[in-house]
Amino acid sequence: MTDEKTERAGIPWIEIGITLAGCLLLAGLVLGIPALRHASIAAIHGETSEVRHQIKSLGGWGPMIIIGLAAIHSVVPYPAEIVNAAAGFAYGFFGGLGIVVVGWMISALICYWFGTGVARPLLDRWFGAARFARFERMVERGGVTLLIALRLLPIVPFSLISAAAGAARVPFPRYCWTTAVGFLPITALAVYFGTRLEGIRFTDPAVIGAVVGVVVLLLVANWIIRRSGATDDGPTGGGAPDESA
Repeated sequence: MTDEKTERAGIPWIEIGITLAGCLLLAGLVLGIPALRHASIAAIHGETSEVRHQIKSLGGWGPMIIIGLAAIHSVVPYPAEIVNAAAGFAYGFFGGLGIVVVGWMISALICYWFGTGVARPLLDRWFGAARFARFERMVERGGVTLLIALRLLPIVPFSLISAAAGAARVPFPRYCWTTAVGFLPITALAVYFGTRLEGIRFTDPAVIGAVVGVVVLLLVANWIIRRSGATDDGPTGGGAPDESA
């Protein structure tokens, strides 16, 4: 009984309230800005051309749409490659990459804050208790190398790892730089494909080189995770991440 009372007393209601207010604010922005609303719906449904159209229709506000979509990803999962490719198509490789890096770092910071400030039962319900606990243990045990490796695997949800890092109290500077280094290769490839959407050829040496490079990174990341021992903790901790869980 004492433990139960302590747990109830420790629930951070202020942080939960702020989090819910932030979610409502994001929802208000999506509903209040037609282009952002249409782009969000298109991103969730995987409609690349519609996301691209909404971004280009806003002119100078387009980068804000991309950053907004990345921030929304912290609470509404969708294929991140859709936004990355659209940014590359609309603004070129370096311009698009710079914009999405800002957007995904903002999303990563939101999720990290969720992990440090939101009550654990809410995170367990959001991601699944066993699944979230597994990744939290991985983050705690794996160190810098594993933090980077987890970001390289597209089957591992971006928001899940970010929240787990926050819950595991990963030092903030380490979290920031490992996040940036980890997601950059896959993000850069998606942006590059976006620049070639109108005439992409898979026989292009640059495309072949980029794909081979990313495949190598994925294999290395998978090897690091398996060798780290971070998943060796029983039935819920072993093996590769299960996206369907």
